[in-house]
Amino acid sequence: MQQNIIRLESAHSDVILRCFPWVEILYWGPHLNHFDAQMSVALERPVPNSRLDNDVPLTLCPENGRGLFSVPGIEGHRDGLDWAPVFTPVDYRLHDNRLTITQQDDTAGLRLTSELYLCPHSGVLSHRNTLTNLKAGVYQLARLALTLPLPERARQVMAFHGRWIDEFQRHSLTLDHGGFLQENRRGRTSHEYFPGVVIGSDGFSEQQGEVWGLHLAWSGNHRLRVDCKSDGRRQIQAEALYFAGEIALEDQQSISTPWIYATYAARGLNAMSEHFHRYVRAELIAGLQDKPRPVHLNTWEGIYFDHQPDNIITMAQRAASLGIERFIIDDGWFKGRVNDHFALGDWYVDAEKYPQGLTPVIAAVKATGMEFGIWVEPEMVNEDSDLFRRHPDWLLKLDGYPLLTGRNQLVLDLCRPEVYEYLLERLSWLLGQHDIDYVKWDFNRELVQPGHHGRPAMVAQTEQLYRLFDALNQRFPQVEFESCASGGGRIDYEILKRCKRFWPSDSNDALDRQQIQRGMSYFFPPEVMGTHIGGNPCHSTSRILDVNFRGLTALFGHMGVELDPLSAPEEEQQAFARYIALHKHLRPLLHSGVAFRLDTPDDILIHGVRAQDGSRAVAMVSQLTLPHYALSGTLRVPGLKSGALYRVSVLDKPQSLNKARNHTMKVYPRWLREEVVLSGEWLEQVGLPLPVLDPASAILLSFDEIDAAH
Repeated sequence: MQQNIIRLESAHSDVILRCFPWVEILYWGPHLNHFDAQMSVALERPVPNSRLDNDVPLTLCPENGRGLFSVPGIEGHRDGLDWAPVFTPVDYRLHDNRLTITQQDDTAGLRLTSELYLCPHSGVLSHRNTLTNLKAGVYQLARLALTLPLPERARQVMAFHGRWIDEFQRHSLTLDHGGFLQENRRGRTSHEYFPGVVIGSDGFSEQQGEVWGLHLAWSGNHRLRVDCKSDGRRQIQAEALYFAGEIALEDQQSISTPWIYATYAARGLNAMSEHFHRYVRAELIAGLQDKPRPVHLNTWEGIYFDHQPDNIITMAQRAASLGIERFIIDDGWFKGRVNDHFALGDWYVDAEKYPQGLTPVIAAVKATGMEFGIWVEPEMVNEDSDLFRRHPDWLLKLDGYPLLTGRNQLVLDLCRPEVYEYLLERLSWLLGQHDIDYVKWDFNRELVQPGHHGRPAMVAQTEQLYRLFDALNQRFPQVEFESCASGGGRIDYEILKRCKRFWPSDSNDALDRQQIQRGMSYFFPPEVMGTHIGGNPCHSTSRILDVNFRGLTALFGHMGVELDPLSAPEEEQQAFARYIALHKHLRPLLHSGVAFRLDTPDDILIHGVRAQDGSRAVAMVSQLTLPHYALSGTLRVPGLKSGALYRVSVLDKPQSLNKARNHTMKVYPRWLREEVVLSGEWLEQVGLPLPVLDPASAILLSFDEIDAAH
């Protein structure tokens, strides 16, 4: 019996599987200190009346043919046959916490290979399935999902929704019967439905409760669902969505699902995020911390399409004086690009705007000590472009139907070899002939009727994009890519393997960014999250916000500014320089430490980062709206050393708190008036009374361990 029981273990959690006579996850939860495979016999389930006479397991690929009446893990057929496969394990291999299980259905002529890896250090489980057709005749695959079981106590669901300039919003529900279903069919990861979900015990929150988090690493159409069966068992499924007829497997042909990444945490969403962040840093962006993440200036909201080399050089020089470390020229540098109606696809320097080419501008930027970056949108084409006029057949489309544009543009068919080679050649020219350190890669529209020679090609288009990125990363390893898709439309772990920075939203409105960045922080560490100080008023909302709030909101990520520094008032420029310097001072901590969020009323957000060894922490208190109460509650800082002493310092605060008293408080908290030293235990268990802040303002505190003798 025990030879059929496999345990994958980590410091935080275990996954225990049965490998014969079927493949089933028996347990996914806290790490077991006393494991004995023979104890699994105690998990034999009863068989209730008015059901099938035998127990029906919830296998790794749930099968209707086995008598499971809930949603299966596979749906397909071979000319109407082989539509209800039942898989039998034929082999499994375990090495270094990596388990590969092979199952077959000889009647249906199908092989299912499941790969699972539980990272010992982070507790993140990675998993994918591969289906192979083993006999003659095309197998039409409609669905191939990844399925994980959940315990009965996992009743609360938290998922993500959004739209352009309002990404990563959260919603919750209680699941007692039926299911929760969320689908994205927009051809990219999408602003609307990020492919991540959290299921937890009743009342789970940032700091308490059991949670199981899952992310599907896929940059195309997807489905997430959580089901409660009528017998009370629960499961979560994630899959890439296929169009009808899109996946047709010939004899010996295979297809793999995307990877899912999942983790169990016993101490709320903070612990879940710590697991995901640790995994991302070690497995997906390893080496990124070899140098500091450079502070950006992106030109888009500063100049839009108005490119004048002399002015851009002056902008760069002023940017460098403010402490900027990387200067990016956004949309508008290429031939004929005067607005968003023209020239996408014509990746040649505009000789009218840049009569001497890009090289003199790049050299001037480099002379200031900054890196240089540039914007591209290679997957797209305008109808009013030389490329479209030469190759109208290069589109991803269905003949006989109207062309539907988005942002006045159409999509190139990356499955055409000539399209792929054209883009690889043009991008290789751009990166090979110019001293470019960074590329902002945009993707500004959804995919409609993604047809290649009349057949659906959504999956193939996404895989070709990965192939193009892989080729460019191999040719130009010194270049860093950012994934932007009208903001946060293409953010997931699979594109993160190729692009080491995300643009979370086209909105630089600091009030909205507070919630957008919090939503993103559940799965992504700060160093891959682009966070910029925008101009005043905000270009996307027209909201006017104080530079204190804008500066601190941009602090907790990969920081930058999105404006023309030449047109900003001198006082604002001095503030930019101050927040850039503050970010650089805190950057080693922000981009390596443990991020945390505190449970607070909805009028206030508190988040921070503490050092891995607990010796230091920073926390930002953001007052979003008018306070609900006359007092704002207490700040308690988690994770510091219990017996150590910490100096509490105010790193930044609103101008209104520089007065002896203001319109919100007659008397300030004592720690705001003078330096205090408190123990880690006190800060975590007792805390500090918070000041009463105005809406859309924030305060930044640091907690630094000191020598007890001093």
